Amino acid sequence: MYLPEIFEEKNPQHLYQLIQNYPFATLISHSPNGLEANHFPFKLLRDEENNTAILVAHIAKNNAMHKHIQNGSEVLVIFQGEQGYISPNWYPSKQQHHRHVPTWNYQVVHIKGKIYFSEDEKSLRGILARLTRTHEATQAIPWKMSDAPEDYITEQLQHIVAIEIHITEMTGKFKMSQNRDKVDALGIVEGLEKQGDLNLAKVVQQYIID
Repeated sequence: MYLPEIFEEKNPQHLYQLIQNYPFATLISHSPNGLEANHFPFKLLRDEENNTAILVAHIAKNNAMHKHIQNGSEVLVIFQGEQGYISPNWYPSKQQHHRHVPTWNYQVVHIKGKIYFSEDEKSLRGILARLTRTHEATQAIPWKMSDAPEDYITEQLQHIVAIEIHITEMTGKFKMSQNRDKVDALGIVEGLEKQGDLNLAKVVQQYIID
């Protein structure tokens, strides 16, 4: 990934937060068939005492990925945060010299790690419980695995495989107009707000303050 220093996000807490806020990611692996990409919602599990972290998810047993990739193989997982088009018309300085072109602001975190698969029922139940608690938390009445008949859950577990990715490297690129003068960066915030892209505007605003 092309990574000018000004756009590199080195704070691991910011990287972990993006993963938690935007858990749906692309997993890129290499199999005998060549490069492959799959897409999953991940759960981040951190061990702060030992300064380690893993990603967990599950796949359909019919997904041949767990057959084509050996345990311990290196994979790349890409998480994407806020992103959007930036018009040169939003820069106040454009009115003076017109020396601006369109660009794109975005947040991405690249995770490199070693992947492991398991069909162990206990591991699968743990992963499903964590994912469910996370994504049901916003519901008025959160769904729980115990809401479904036990024989149904047991049968469903036969059709999935657990994934663990042990993180070895994290790289963050948060391109949020840090290379612009403050007056132009504020113009970007105003332009984004006017078109209703409030989340991206908020992130750009944070980098102006920082």
